[in-house]
Amino acid sequence: MMKLMMISDIHGDFSSLKKVMDVYDQGDFDKLVILGDILYHGPRNDLPEGYAPKKCIPLLNAHKHDILAVRGNCDAEVDQMVLEFPMRADYLEMYVDGHRFYLTHGHLYNETNFPHLNVGDVYCYGHFHIPILEKESDYFKVNPNSISLPKKGIQSFIAYEDETFKLYSLENELLDTLNIAGN
Repeated sequence: MMKLMMISDIHGDFSSLKKVMDVYDQGDFDKLVILGDILYHGPRNDLPEGYAPKKCIPLLNAHKHDILAVRGNCDAEVDQMVLEFPMRADYLEMYVDGHRFYLTHGHLYNETNFPHLNVGDVYCYGHFHIPILEKESDYFKVNPNSISLPKKGIQSFIAYEDETFKLYSLENELLDTLNIAGN
């Protein structure tokens, strides 16, 4: 049994990251999955209110043994010089509860260049800054939203345990669930 937290699109927002990491530290999670765009906001995004990428670095590095991360379109090679966990892969795969989780940011592998998924696989991505928990015909799509710059609704993250994804606000309020058991 593995308990995961999934976040995406931090964009250097220390105040939002601190809220999420407080939940992570209190929630007895096994892994923190970061779906890209860790330190910088990029040229198309406004600065997040809590923008302080230098303060994000030690907070994340303190959890380096727990983190699985993929590269987002705002992540640069130079970021790897300060982050003590790998974060340069375009995608990762992990197997949890008999399901393949395909982890990517979403800027390379998305609706126009979709990865090959098998029945029961879970496509986990960020990039679009909108929360998604849904079953497609043969697979599942999950997007935790942006913890800093949401386009719809409020800032959020995902907790996964016992074949169930739960979408939470940064205030730890349950917003939605998706069960993938039996698929």
